[in-house]
Amino acid sequence: MPFAKTGGLADVAGALPKALIEVGQDAVLLLPLFEQIKREHLREKIIDNLDVGWRGGQYRAGVFYSEAPGAPSFLIDAPEFFARNSIYGFRDDHLRFAFFCRASLALLRRLGAPPDVVHVNDWPGGFASAELAQRRRYDPFYSRTRTLFSIHNLAYQGAFDPGDLWILGFSFEERDAFMMDGAASALKAGLMTADALSTVSPRYAQEIQTHEHGHGLDWLLRMRGDRLVGITNGVDYDVWNPATDPHLPAHYDADNLEGKRACKLALLREFMLPEELGRPIIANISRLTSQKGYDLIKEAAGAMLDAGAFFVALGSGASEYEDFLQGLRDYAPRRVGIYKGFNEPLAHRIEAGADIFLMPSLFEPCGLNQMYSLRYGTVPVVRATGGLDDTVEDFDRVRGTGTGFKFGPYRAGAMLDKIYEALYCYAEPDVWARLQSNGMRADNSWQVAARKYVQLYSAVTEL
Repeated sequence: MPFAKTGGLADVAGALPKALIEVGQDAVLLLPLFEQIKREHLREKIIDNLDVGWRGGQYRAGVFYSEAPGAPSFLIDAPEFFARNSIYGFRDDHLRFAFFCRASLALLRRLGAPPDVVHVNDWPGGFASAELAQRRRYDPFYSRTRTLFSIHNLAYQGAFDPGDLWILGFSFEERDAFMMDGAASALKAGLMTADALSTVSPRYAQEIQTHEHGHGLDWLLRMRGDRLVGITNGVDYDVWNPATDPHLPAHYDADNLEGKRACKLALLREFMLPEELGRPIIANISRLTSQKGYDLIKEAAGAMLDAGAFFVALGSGASEYEDFLQGLRDYAPRRVGIYKGFNEPLAHRIEAGADIFLMPSLFEPCGLNQMYSLRYGTVPVVRATGGLDDTVEDFDRVRGTGTGFKFGPYRAGAMLDKIYEALYCYAEPDVWARLQSNGMRADNSWQVAARKYVQLYSAVTEL
Protein backbone atom coordinates (compact mmCIF):
# COMPACT_ATOMS: atom_id res chain seq x y z
CA MET A 1 0.00 0.00 0.00
CA PRO A 2 1.64 3.28 -1.02
CA PHE A 3 1.40 6.10 1.54
CA ALA A 4 0.86 8.61 -1.30
CA LYS A 5 0.85 8.12 -5.04
CA THR A 6 1.30 10.01 -8.29
CA GLY A 7 2.61 7.12 -10.40
CA GLY A 8 4.09 3.64 -10.46
CA LEU A 9 7.10 4.56 -8.31
CA ALA A 10 4.76 4.66 -5.32
CA ASP A 11 3.82 1.01 -5.90
CA VAL A 12 7.50 0.09 -6.14
CA ALA A 13 8.44 1.99 -2.98
CA GLY A 14 5.63 0.32 -1.10
CA ALA A 15 6.27 -3.22 -2.33
CA LEU A 16 10.05 -3.63 -2.72
CA PRO A 17 11.08 -3.07 0.94
CA LYS A 18 8.41 -5.53 2.06
CA ALA A 19 9.60 -8.11 -0.48
CA LEU A 20 13.23 -7.62 0.57
CA ILE A 21 12.29 -8.39 4.16
CA GLU A 22 10.39 -11.48 3.02
CA VAL A 23 13.54 -12.81 1.34
CA GLY A 24 15.62 -12.21 4.47
CA GLN A 25 17.06 -8.71 4.06
CA ASP A 26 17.13 -5.80 6.51
CA ALA A 27 15.40 -2.93 4.69
CA VAL A 28 13.70 0.31 5.68
CA LEU A 29 11.79 2.92 3.69
CA LEU A 30 12.44 6.67 4.03
CA LEU A 31 10.10 9.25 2.54
CA PRO A 32 8.72 12.73 3.21
CA LEU A 33 5.60 13.20 5.31
CA PHE A 34 3.50 14.65 2.50
CA GLU A 35 0.23 16.38 3.28
CA GLN A 36 -1.52 13.69 1.21
CA ILE A 37 -0.52 10.89 3.63
CA LYS A 38 -3.37 9.83 5.86
CA ARG A 39 -2.27 10.20 9.45
CA GLU A 40 -3.99 6.97 10.49
CA HIS A 41 -1.20 5.16 8.62
CA LEU A 42 1.35 6.56 11.09
CA ARG A 43 2.09 4.67 14.28
CA GLU A 44 4.05 7.16 16.37
CA LYS A 45 6.39 10.14 16.30
CA ILE A 46 9.78 8.77 17.28
CA ILE A 47 12.00 11.84 16.78
CA ASP A 48 11.13 15.49 17.24
CA ASN A 49 14.67 16.91 17.12
CA LEU A 50 16.28 15.72 13.89
CA ASP A 51 18.77 18.53 13.20
CA VAL A 52 19.49 18.92 9.50
CA GLY A 53 22.29 21.12 8.23
CA TRP A 54 20.60 23.46 5.79
CA ARG A 55 21.67 26.70 4.11
CA GLY A 56 24.34 27.45 6.64
CA GLY A 57 22.17 26.72 9.67
CA GLN A 58 20.14 23.97 11.30
CA TYR A 59 16.58 22.93 10.45
CA ARG A 60 14.81 20.84 13.07
CA ALA A 61 12.55 18.15 11.61
CA GLY A 62 10.45 15.40 13.13
CA VAL A 63 10.22 11.73 12.18
CA PHE A 64 7.17 9.47 12.28
CA TYR A 65 7.29 5.67 12.21
CA SER A 66 4.96 3.27 10.45
CA GLU A 67 4.80 -0.31 9.23
CA ALA A 68 1.74 0.27 7.05
CA PRO A 69 3.31 -0.93 3.78
CA GLY A 70 4.70 -4.07 5.43
CA ALA A 71 8.18 -2.69 6.11
CA PRO A 72 9.66 -0.33 8.71
CA SER A 73 9.04 3.16 7.35
CA PHE A 74 10.30 6.53 8.53
CA LEU A 75 8.55 9.69 7.37
CA ILE A 76 10.34 13.02 7.70
CA ASP A 77 8.06 15.75 9.02
CA ALA A 78 9.09 19.17 7.68
CA PRO A 79 5.91 21.18 6.95
CA GLU A 80 7.76 24.01 5.25
CA PHE A 81 8.74 21.59 2.50
CA PHE A 82 6.06 18.90 2.40
CA ALA A 83 2.77 20.30 3.76
CA ARG A 84 1.47 21.29 0.34
CA ASN A 85 -1.54 20.51 -1.82
CA SER A 86 0.49 18.40 -4.27
CA ILE A 87 3.49 16.11 -4.06
CA TYR A 88 5.27 17.64 -7.06
CA GLY A 89 4.84 20.65 -9.28
CA PHE A 90 6.43 23.56 -7.38
CA ARG A 91 9.20 25.91 -8.49
CA ASP A 92 11.28 24.94 -5.48
CA ASP A 93 10.93 21.17 -5.91
CA HIS A 94 14.69 20.87 -6.20
CA LEU A 95 15.11 22.53 -2.82
CA ARG A 96 12.39 20.39 -1.26
CA PHE A 97 13.90 17.09 -2.33
CA ALA A 98 17.48 18.18 -1.70
CA PHE A 99 16.36 18.87 1.86
CA PHE A 100 14.68 15.46 2.05
CA CYS A 101 17.90 13.75 0.94
CA ARG A 102 19.97 15.61 3.51
CA ALA A 103 17.44 14.90 6.24
CA SER A 104 17.45 11.22 5.27
CA LEU A 105 21.23 11.03 5.64
CA ALA A 106 20.94 12.68 9.05
CA LEU A 107 18.23 10.20 10.03
CA LEU A 108 20.24 7.16 8.96
CA ARG A 109 22.95 8.26 11.36
CA ARG A 110 20.38 8.37 14.18
CA LEU A 111 18.98 4.92 13.38
CA GLY A 112 22.14 2.95 14.15
CA ALA A 113 24.77 1.19 12.06
CA PRO A 114 25.75 2.61 8.66
CA PRO A 115 23.72 1.17 5.78
CA ASP A 116 25.48 -1.10 3.33
CA VAL A 117 23.50 0.30 0.38
CA VAL A 118 21.38 3.42 0.02
CA HIS A 119 18.92 2.79 -2.80
CA VAL A 120 17.58 6.06 -4.28
CA ASN A 121 14.97 6.56 -6.96
CA ASP A 122 14.72 9.00 -9.87
CA TRP A 123 15.83 12.62 -9.85
CA PRO A 124 14.76 13.42 -6.25
CA GLY A 125 17.33 10.88 -5.07
CA GLY A 126 20.13 12.33 -7.16
CA PHE A 127 21.01 14.79 -4.40
CA ALA A 128 21.62 11.95 -1.93
CA SER A 129 23.81 10.08 -4.39
CA ALA A 130 25.94 13.16 -5.08
CA GLU A 131 26.25 14.02 -1.39
CA LEU A 132 27.19 10.49 -0.34
CA ALA A 133 29.90 10.37 -3.02
CA GLN A 134 31.49 13.37 -1.32
CA ARG A 135 30.84 12.35 2.28
CA ARG A 136 32.66 9.06 1.89
CA ARG A 137 35.89 11.03 1.56
CA TYR A 138 35.68 12.61 5.01
CA ASP A 139 32.84 10.98 7.02
CA PRO A 140 33.82 7.60 8.56
CA PHE A 141 30.16 6.72 9.17
CA TYR A 142 29.48 6.53 5.42
CA SER A 143 32.91 5.34 4.29
CA ARG A 144 31.64 1.88 3.28
CA THR A 145 28.12 2.84 2.20
CA ARG A 146 27.40 2.34 -1.48
CA THR A 147 24.63 3.83 -3.63
CA LEU A 148 22.26 2.34 -6.16
CA PHE A 149 20.38 4.83 -8.33
CA SER A 150 17.19 3.52 -9.97
CA ILE A 151 15.74 5.15 -13.07
CA HIS A 152 11.97 4.83 -13.30
CA ASN A 153 11.48 7.40 -16.06
CA LEU A 154 14.45 9.12 -17.69
CA ALA A 155 12.21 11.84 -19.11
CA TYR A 156 11.91 13.55 -15.71
CA GLN A 157 15.30 15.06 -15.00
CA GLY A 158 14.89 17.46 -12.07
CA ALA A 159 16.31 20.51 -13.84
CA PHE A 160 16.90 23.73 -11.91
CA ASP A 161 18.94 26.95 -11.90
CA PRO A 162 22.62 26.05 -11.36
CA GLY A 163 22.92 29.20 -9.28
CA ASP A 164 21.09 27.29 -6.55
CA LEU A 165 23.82 24.70 -6.21
CA TRP A 166 25.68 26.83 -3.68
CA ILE A 167 22.46 27.14 -1.65
CA LEU A 168 22.33 23.36 -1.53
CA GLY A 169 25.90 23.16 -0.28
CA PHE A 170 27.49 21.58 -3.34
CA SER A 171 31.02 22.70 -4.10
CA PHE A 172 32.45 23.86 -7.41
CA GLU A 173 34.03 20.42 -7.76
CA GLU A 174 30.61 18.74 -7.47
CA ARG A 175 28.97 21.19 -9.87
CA ASP A 176 30.10 19.27 -12.97
CA ALA A 177 28.08 16.21 -11.96
CA PHE A 178 24.89 18.30 -12.14
CA MET A 179 25.50 20.44 -15.23
CA MET A 180 23.57 19.61 -18.40
CA ASP A 181 22.91 22.03 -21.28
CA GLY A 182 23.30 25.09 -19.09
CA ALA A 183 21.00 23.82 -16.32
CA ALA A 184 21.58 21.71 -13.24
CA SER A 185 20.00 18.25 -13.34
CA ALA A 186 19.53 16.16 -10.22
CA LEU A 187 18.97 13.11 -12.42
CA LYS A 188 22.32 13.55 -14.17
CA ALA A 189 24.04 13.97 -10.81
CA GLY A 190 22.60 10.66 -9.67
CA LEU A 191 23.70 8.91 -12.86
CA MET A 192 27.20 10.37 -12.55
CA THR A 193 27.85 9.72 -8.87
CA ALA A 194 26.05 6.49 -7.93
CA ASP A 195 28.09 3.33 -7.54
CA ALA A 196 25.61 1.38 -9.65
CA LEU A 197 22.55 2.12 -11.76
CA SER A 198 19.40 0.15 -12.32
CA THR A 199 16.24 0.62 -14.27
CA VAL A 200 12.89 -1.06 -14.24
CA SER A 201 13.20 -3.53 -17.12
CA PRO A 202 15.99 -5.11 -19.19
CA ARG A 203 14.53 -3.72 -22.43
CA TYR A 204 14.39 -0.17 -21.02
CA ALA A 205 18.02 -0.50 -19.90
CA GLN A 206 18.91 -1.04 -23.56
CA GLU A 207 16.57 1.64 -24.91
CA ILE A 208 17.87 4.48 -22.72
CA GLN A 209 21.36 3.99 -24.15
CA THR A 210 20.04 5.05 -27.57
CA HIS A 211 19.57 8.57 -28.90
CA GLU A 212 15.84 7.94 -29.42
CA HIS A 213 15.11 7.15 -25.76
CA GLY A 214 18.11 8.65 -23.95
CA HIS A 215 16.67 12.16 -23.45
CA GLY A 216 20.11 13.66 -23.94
CA LEU A 217 21.79 11.31 -21.47
CA ASP A 218 22.35 8.26 -23.67
CA TRP A 219 26.07 9.09 -23.87
CA LEU A 220 26.36 8.96 -20.10
CA LEU A 221 24.40 5.72 -19.83
CA ARG A 222 26.56 4.10 -22.49
CA MET A 223 29.64 5.31 -20.62
CA ARG A 224 28.33 3.70 -17.43
CA GLY A 225 26.77 0.72 -19.19
CA ASP A 226 28.90 -1.73 -17.18
CA ARG A 227 27.19 -0.42 -14.02
CA LEU A 228 23.63 -0.45 -15.44
CA VAL A 229 21.21 -3.35 -14.81
CA GLY A 230 17.58 -3.78 -15.80
CA ILE A 231 15.31 -5.47 -13.22
CA THR A 232 11.63 -5.69 -14.03
CA ASN A 233 9.28 -4.39 -11.35
CA GLY A 234 7.03 -6.87 -9.63
CA VAL A 235 3.42 -7.02 -8.52
CA ASP A 236 2.36 -7.07 -4.90
CA TYR A 237 0.01 -10.03 -4.97
CA ASP A 238 -1.21 -9.20 -1.49
CA VAL A 239 -2.79 -6.12 -3.08
CA TRP A 240 -3.44 -7.26 -6.66
CA ASN A 241 -5.04 -10.68 -6.38
CA PRO A 242 -8.53 -11.37 -7.77
CA ALA A 243 -8.97 -14.22 -5.27
CA THR A 244 -8.79 -11.85 -2.28
CA ASP A 245 -9.18 -8.28 -3.63
CA PRO A 246 -11.55 -6.42 -1.26
CA HIS A 247 -12.55 -3.96 -4.00
CA LEU A 248 -14.21 -6.62 -6.17
CA PRO A 249 -17.86 -7.69 -6.10
CA ALA A 250 -16.79 -11.32 -6.64
CA HIS A 251 -13.57 -13.28 -6.40
CA TYR A 252 -11.96 -15.74 -8.80
CA ASP A 253 -8.68 -17.41 -9.69
CA ALA A 254 -7.00 -19.24 -12.55
CA ASP A 255 -8.90 -22.44 -11.76
CA ASN A 256 -12.35 -20.86 -11.57
CA LEU A 257 -13.13 -17.73 -13.57
CA GLU A 258 -16.84 -17.56 -12.79
CA GLY A 259 -16.33 -14.56 -10.51
CA LYS A 260 -14.83 -12.59 -13.40
CA ARG A 261 -18.18 -12.71 -15.20
CA ALA A 262 -19.81 -11.18 -12.10
CA CYS A 263 -17.12 -8.48 -12.05
CA LYS A 264 -17.82 -7.68 -15.70
CA LEU A 265 -21.53 -7.32 -15.06
CA ALA A 266 -20.86 -5.03 -12.09
CA LEU A 267 -18.47 -2.90 -14.17
CA LEU A 268 -21.04 -2.44 -16.94
CA ARG A 269 -23.57 -1.36 -14.34
CA GLU A 270 -21.10 1.02 -12.69
CA PHE A 271 -20.51 2.79 -16.01
CA MET A 272 -24.22 2.58 -16.90
CA LEU A 273 -23.53 0.54 -20.04
CA PRO A 274 -25.83 -2.12 -21.49
CA GLU A 275 -25.53 -5.47 -19.73
CA GLU A 276 -24.24 -7.26 -22.83
CA LEU A 277 -21.87 -9.78 -21.32
CA GLY A 278 -20.91 -11.25 -24.67
CA ARG A 279 -19.52 -7.93 -25.89
CA PRO A 280 -15.81 -7.50 -25.01
CA ILE A 281 -14.68 -4.60 -22.81
CA ILE A 282 -11.43 -2.92 -23.82
CA ALA A 283 -10.01 -0.87 -20.94
CA ASN A 284 -7.29 1.66 -20.33
CA ILE A 285 -6.03 3.09 -17.02
CA SER A 286 -3.27 5.69 -17.29
CA ARG A 287 -2.16 9.26 -17.16
CA LEU A 288 -3.62 10.97 -20.21
CA THR A 289 -0.40 11.90 -21.97
CA SER A 290 1.15 11.31 -25.37
CA GLN A 291 3.65 8.95 -23.70
CA LYS A 292 0.79 6.57 -22.93
CA GLY A 293 -0.19 6.26 -26.58
CA TYR A 294 -3.33 8.37 -26.48
CA ASP A 295 -2.60 9.74 -29.94
CA LEU A 296 -3.06 6.21 -31.26
CA ILE A 297 -6.21 5.68 -29.20
CA LYS A 298 -7.68 8.91 -30.58
CA GLU A 299 -7.01 7.82 -34.14
CA ALA A 300 -8.30 4.27 -33.70
CA ALA A 301 -11.25 4.80 -31.33
CA GLY A 302 -13.92 4.76 -34.03
CA ALA A 303 -12.62 1.54 -35.59
CA MET A 304 -12.36 -0.04 -32.14
CA LEU A 305 -16.03 0.65 -31.44
CA ASP A 306 -17.02 -0.44 -34.94
CA ALA A 307 -15.36 -3.79 -34.19
CA GLY A 308 -18.00 -4.36 -31.52
CA ALA A 309 -16.25 -3.52 -28.26
CA PHE A 310 -17.04 -1.43 -25.23
CA PHE A 311 -14.31 1.03 -24.23
CA VAL A 312 -13.73 2.02 -20.59
CA ALA A 313 -11.07 4.49 -19.47
CA LEU A 314 -9.85 5.82 -16.13
CA GLY A 315 -7.35 8.67 -15.91
CA SER A 316 -6.60 12.36 -16.04
CA GLY A 317 -4.03 14.55 -17.67
CA ALA A 318 -3.76 16.72 -20.75
CA SER A 319 -6.99 18.56 -21.56
CA GLU A 320 -6.66 17.45 -25.18
CA TYR A 321 -7.12 13.82 -24.16
CA GLU A 322 -9.67 14.49 -21.44
CA ASP A 323 -11.76 16.37 -24.04
CA PHE A 324 -11.33 13.49 -26.49
CA LEU A 325 -12.62 10.96 -23.97
CA GLN A 326 -15.58 13.14 -23.09
CA GLY A 327 -16.37 13.59 -26.77
CA LEU A 328 -16.14 9.85 -27.36
CA ARG A 329 -18.48 9.22 -24.46
CA ASP A 330 -20.94 11.81 -25.80
CA TYR A 331 -20.76 10.24 -29.26
CA ALA A 332 -21.33 6.66 -28.05
CA PRO A 333 -22.80 6.77 -24.52
CA ARG A 334 -23.92 3.13 -24.72
CA ARG A 335 -20.46 1.91 -25.67
CA VAL A 336 -18.03 4.15 -23.77
CA GLY A 337 -17.47 4.71 -20.06
CA ILE A 338 -15.02 7.22 -18.63
CA TYR A 339 -13.86 8.35 -15.20
CA LYS A 340 -11.70 11.48 -15.02
CA GLY A 341 -9.28 11.41 -12.13
CA PHE A 342 -7.70 8.67 -10.05
CA ASN A 343 -9.72 6.09 -8.14
CA GLU A 344 -7.77 3.13 -6.78
CA PRO A 345 -10.76 0.87 -5.96
CA LEU A 346 -12.23 1.55 -9.41
CA ALA A 347 -8.88 0.68 -11.01
CA HIS A 348 -9.12 -2.75 -9.36
CA ARG A 349 -12.70 -3.23 -10.57
CA ILE A 350 -11.75 -2.26 -14.13
CA GLU A 351 -8.87 -4.75 -14.13
CA ALA A 352 -11.26 -7.47 -12.98
CA GLY A 353 -14.26 -6.59 -15.17
CA ALA A 354 -12.51 -5.85 -18.47
CA ASP A 355 -11.62 -8.45 -21.08
CA ILE A 356 -8.76 -6.64 -22.84
CA PHE A 357 -6.35 -4.07 -21.44
CA LEU A 358 -4.85 -1.60 -23.95
CA MET A 359 -1.38 -0.09 -23.33
CA PRO A 360 -0.06 1.40 -26.61
CA SER A 361 2.73 3.42 -24.96
CA LEU A 362 5.20 5.45 -26.97
CA PHE A 363 7.69 4.39 -24.32
CA GLU A 364 7.18 2.56 -21.04
CA PRO A 365 10.10 1.98 -18.66
CA CYS A 366 8.29 -0.91 -16.98
CA GLY A 367 4.55 -0.54 -16.65
CA LEU A 368 2.49 -2.23 -13.97
CA ASN A 369 -1.03 -2.37 -15.34
CA GLN A 370 -0.13 -4.99 -17.93
CA MET A 371 1.07 -7.24 -15.08
CA TYR A 372 -2.03 -6.49 -13.00
CA SER A 373 -4.07 -7.40 -16.08
CA LEU A 374 -2.33 -10.73 -16.51
CA ARG A 375 -3.14 -11.68 -12.93
CA TYR A 376 -6.79 -10.65 -13.36
CA GLY A 377 -7.32 -12.64 -16.57
CA THR A 378 -7.59 -9.46 -18.62
CA VAL A 379 -5.56 -9.95 -21.78
CA PRO A 380 -3.10 -7.11 -22.54
CA VAL A 381 -2.61 -5.54 -25.95
CA VAL A 382 0.62 -3.56 -25.72
CA ARG A 383 3.29 -1.89 -27.78
CA ALA A 384 6.57 -3.82 -27.68
CA THR A 385 8.61 -1.24 -25.78
CA GLY A 386 10.38 -1.21 -22.43
CA GLY A 387 8.86 -3.37 -19.74
CA LEU A 388 5.79 -4.09 -21.86
CA ASP A 389 8.01 -6.07 -24.20
CA ASP A 390 9.66 -7.89 -21.29
CA THR A 391 6.47 -8.91 -19.48
CA VAL A 392 4.00 -9.75 -22.27
CA GLU A 393 4.63 -12.73 -24.55
CA ASP A 394 2.89 -12.57 -27.92
CA PHE A 395 0.21 -15.25 -28.22
CA ASP A 396 0.84 -18.19 -30.54
CA ARG A 397 -2.50 -19.89 -31.04
CA VAL A 398 -0.93 -22.92 -32.75
CA ARG A 399 1.23 -23.78 -29.76
CA GLY A 400 -1.09 -22.21 -27.21
CA THR A 401 1.76 -20.17 -25.72
CA GLY A 402 1.88 -16.50 -24.84
CA THR A 403 0.02 -14.12 -22.58
CA GLY A 404 -1.13 -11.23 -24.79
CA PHE A 405 -0.64 -9.32 -28.01
CA LYS A 406 2.23 -6.99 -28.97
CA PHE A 407 2.73 -4.59 -31.85
CA GLY A 408 5.93 -2.79 -32.82
CA PRO A 409 5.51 0.29 -35.00
CA TYR A 410 4.00 3.31 -33.26
CA ARG A 411 1.05 3.46 -35.64
CA ALA A 412 -2.68 3.21 -35.09
CA GLY A 413 -2.94 0.61 -37.86
CA ALA A 414 -0.44 -1.68 -36.16
CA MET A 415 -2.32 -1.33 -32.87
CA LEU A 416 -5.66 -2.08 -34.54
CA ASP A 417 -4.27 -5.23 -36.14
CA LYS A 418 -3.49 -6.60 -32.67
CA ILE A 419 -6.83 -5.48 -31.26
CA TYR A 420 -8.58 -7.33 -34.10
CA GLU A 421 -6.46 -10.42 -33.42
CA ALA A 422 -7.43 -10.26 -29.75
CA LEU A 423 -11.12 -9.91 -30.66
CA TYR A 424 -10.91 -12.93 -32.99
CA CYS A 425 -9.49 -14.98 -30.10
CA TYR A 426 -12.12 -13.62 -27.73
CA ALA A 427 -14.78 -15.04 -30.04
CA GLU A 428 -13.35 -18.54 -29.45
CA PRO A 429 -13.96 -19.34 -25.74
CA ASP A 430 -11.47 -22.21 -25.53
CA VAL A 431 -8.69 -20.13 -27.07
CA TRP A 432 -9.49 -17.17 -24.82
CA ALA A 433 -9.54 -19.36 -21.71
CA ARG A 434 -6.05 -20.65 -22.58
CA LEU A 435 -4.81 -17.08 -22.99
CA GLN A 436 -6.28 -16.05 -19.65
CA SER A 437 -4.82 -19.07 -17.90
CA ASN A 438 -1.35 -18.43 -19.32
CA GLY A 439 -1.37 -14.87 -18.02
CA MET A 440 -2.85 -15.63 -14.62
CA ARG A 441 -0.21 -18.27 -13.92
CA ALA A 442 2.75 -16.04 -14.84
CA ASP A 443 4.91 -15.18 -11.83
CA ASN A 444 5.57 -11.45 -11.75
CA SER A 445 5.81 -11.32 -7.96
CA TRP A 446 8.02 -8.88 -6.09
CA GLN A 447 9.80 -11.82 -4.49
CA VAL A 448 11.30 -12.67 -7.89
CA ALA A 449 12.43 -9.05 -8.38
CA ALA A 450 13.65 -8.73 -4.79
CA ARG A 451 16.04 -11.66 -5.17
CA LYS A 452 17.57 -9.96 -8.21
CA TYR A 453 17.99 -6.75 -6.20
CA VAL A 454 19.70 -8.70 -3.41
CA GLN A 455 22.22 -10.02 -5.94
CA LEU A 456 22.77 -6.47 -7.19
CA TYR A 457 23.18 -5.05 -3.67
CA SER A 458 25.75 -7.73 -2.94
CA ALA A 459 27.69 -6.81 -6.06
CA VAL A 460 27.52 -3.09 -5.22
CA THR A 461 29.00 -3.61 -1.77
CA GLU A 462 32.06 -5.18 -3.41
CA LEU A 463 32.79 -2.10 -5.52
